[in-house]
Amino acid sequence: MTLIRLSLTDFRNHAGADLVAAPGLVALYGDNGAGKTNILEAISLLAPGRGLRRAPLAEMVRDGASGGFAVFAEVLAGHHPAPVALGTGIEPAHPGRRLVRINGSPAAAASLGDWLAVLWLTPAMDRLFVETAGNRRRFLDRLVLALDPRHAQHGNRYEAAMRARGKLLADLAAADPQWLASLEAQMAEHGAAIDAARQHMLAALSAELARQPDAPFARPLLTLVDSEGAPRDAPWTVEALRTLFAGRRRIDAAAARATAGPHRDDLAAGHAATGRAAARCSTGEQKAMLLSLVLAHSDCVARLRGARPVLLLDEVAAHLDPSRRDALYDRIAAQGGQAWLTGTEAALFDAMPAPVTRFRIADGRIAAG
Repeated sequence: MTLIRLSLTDFRNHAGADLVAAPGLVALYGDNGAGKTNILEAISLLAPGRGLRRAPLAEMVRDGASGGFAVFAEVLAGHHPAPVALGTGIEPAHPGRRLVRINGSPAAAASLGDWLAVLWLTPAMDRLFVETAGNRRRFLDRLVLALDPRHAQHGNRYEAAMRARGKLLADLAAADPQWLASLEAQMAEHGAAIDAARQHMLAALSAELARQPDAPFARPLLTLVDSEGAPRDAPWTVEALRTLFAGRRRIDAAAARATAGPHRDDLAAGHAATGRAAARCSTGEQKAMLLSLVLAHSDCVARLRGARPVLLLDEVAAHLDPSRRDALYDRIAAQGGQAWLTGTEAALFDAMPAPVTRFRIADGRIAAG
């Protein structure tokens, strides 16, 4: 999967930008605040989900603009013979509604995943292993989404049914038992699909990681665990979830939330070479494990979908010593596909093997070379 053209209109600090890129490595360099990460965020919006910052749509509109923004790309998608035109944005009249077009026709955001998978690593993710379980679940589901573009639909329907169930449980004595059972059946159906997709992805990713060396990037061991931290060895079935939800109505009513189920599961990680939990490893080791995980997942997606995803690596090179930086560039180049990297200095990318597309970013202005 390759972006051969990217155009931005009134997106963040970019009034208008047009970038033409080739397969391989793409280097974006410029001072802090110039708008490099904004370009990566725009690319991330061309896949299902809320983008790498998870920001409200209205925040993405350039200051002083009339109220809308647009992101457009031409993409070479797998074995499709011709470029596919992907577009997304908002209109001033509906600032909270995201619009999506594929080859000029309106489309659902979830359908973007049929054409483009995007993986990213940003400085904000450095503390993933010590932050909340919710952040790790979102990270896990993004990994799944790159393999299964319909995963988000199950998540949205599960959450909608869970919210409706929660409203009924607010007055349990007056709640219609049949309506509760119907909502729990919906939660069970979509929850089992969510869990199956997570389990499948983790099995494939773990097999990929097992083939990777322990250096130069620390290799993680991954486990799906429940809310108590116990390994989730057996998958959730539809019947097991229906029984679980029905049996916890009073508990959930008292807690004012659904206290068990796939929405409470977590991703646990450990350092393969030392056996330490990722949360107890050094900051450098945690960063290395994340990088190793993302690179292995790129291999996993390429193998299972037949097309390598686009990688977005924000300020990753600056935090690596020269030998690991060179190893990263060699690894990405050997994998094939396209990777977009940002940094403050052009010299950070001097060791990149050709072909390399370079862009200098300065105050929203973009120059090739």
